[in-house]
Parts: sequence; structure tokens; C-alpha cells
Amino acid sequence: MAKERKFARKINSLDSIFDFIKSFINENSIKGSLIFTINFIIEELFTNMVKYSTESSEDILIRLDIDNDSLSTILIDTDVNSYDITETEEVDTTLSLEDRKVGGLGVHLVKTMADDIKYEYNSNKRQSTITVIKHLE
Repeated sequence: MAKERKFARKINSLDSIFDFIKSFINENSIKGSLIFTINFIIEELFTNMVKYSTESSEDILIRLDIDNDSLSTILIDTDVNSYDITETEEVDTTLSLEDRKVGGLGVHLVKTMADDIKYEYNSNKRQSTITVIKHLE
């Protein structure tokens, strides 16, 4: 069962997003332990879209879907440039804080928490789609 909703491109949309996620998880009897993971993944990706795609005023679509014992979290951002998070440089977490580059840790954590991540970019629509798959246990 899929559920989707558009959210204003504002950080203060996060409370509404968390309510949307909680509602979906309750409606589909998903283990509550996944709430933190899904909230974190969506918060990180949504926040990055808001912070780094300032040229767009379009709302961001979030779609949640369950299929074959997997939860798909899809974020669609329109009127933006391409930014493929699957191609981001790996973060060396063995380095001390002083020796690490600034940024990238949130995306690193999303990649670590996800079972699969897919990225698509439609250049005609200037539309970026990030799909994060998390297996239900």
C-alpha cells in the first residue's frame, strides 16, 4: 500500500513529515523500531534538498510504499540540478574529527542504514528521484 504527500520546501515541514511517516507505519503494522531509521533517512534527504537546491520553490513529494517485505521511501524533488547521492565520496570514519572533511556524514549514515539506494534524474523535468529500500524484518 502506497501513500504520498507533498511537503513545503521548508525545514519546519519536518514535524508534518514525521506525522506522515508515523501514520503510514501504524496503518501498515510495521515494527516501531523502524520509525527511527525511516525518520532519520527522510530527515537527512529532505533537509539536504531544502538546503542545497535553493533554486527551486517546488514542494518535495514523499512516497512510502510496501512491496515484497520491503519499505520504499521515495523523495522527488523538481526544478533542481542533478545530485546523485549514490556517487558521493565515502566518509572515512576512522579519521579523527580534525582530519575529516566537513559534510557528508549524514549521507554516509543514510547509505549505511539503507538496504539499497537508487537515484534517477529526469533532465527534461529537472526532477531528482531518490529511492531508499529498507527490508522489513
